[in-house]
Amino acid sequence: MQHVQPPVISDFHLASDEAIPNNSELPLLIYAGALRLPGRDPAAFIERLLSSNEWGESWRDGIYSYVHYHSTAHEVLAVFSGSAKVHFGGKAGTDQTICAGDVVIIPAGVAHKRYGSSQDFAVVGAYPLGQQWDMCYGRPEERPAAEEKIKGVPLPKADPVYGPGGPLMEKWRAPGKA
Repeated sequence: MQHVQPPVISDFHLASDEAIPNNSELPLLIYAGALRLPGRDPAAFIERLLSSNEWGESWRDGIYSYVHYHSTAHEVLAVFSGSAKVHFGGKAGTDQTICAGDVVIIPAGVAHKRYGSSQDFAVVGAYPLGQQWDMCYGRPEERPAAEEKIKGVPLPKADPVYGPGGPLMEKWRAPGKA
């Protein structure tokens, strides 16, 4: 059985606001229905898939119910159970419902916060190999350093789901490169 299928891709260019830098170059990506999850241990399947595409430091949990972002790493969230309503970006961001089989790729600097979910909601999260995540909360004193760090986060070597030729590689081209 094929567990990876062509996704419906939504991309969101999220503007900076007074609290959240977001990412001026890279869009938030949501791959709706990208994964046809196996009935047995879907989280382990996701972990193996992400690892095979050079995304690691994986974990299993939900999404925090408070605003946070990472200034030193990109993040992937692959939903393996349930559904959730999540706000991405700052005040002018976007509210999205994500569910089992969906994959969200969050560029460094883009805030996220869960504000509702089913009881069984769970994701596998991971980061491109070599990137170490930090936690930022939109506090004024963290903003200048966070903006500099975000600029220095390298592009991943591969799409977390589809590998080196996946849609992420097209959507996240290095600025100024065709």
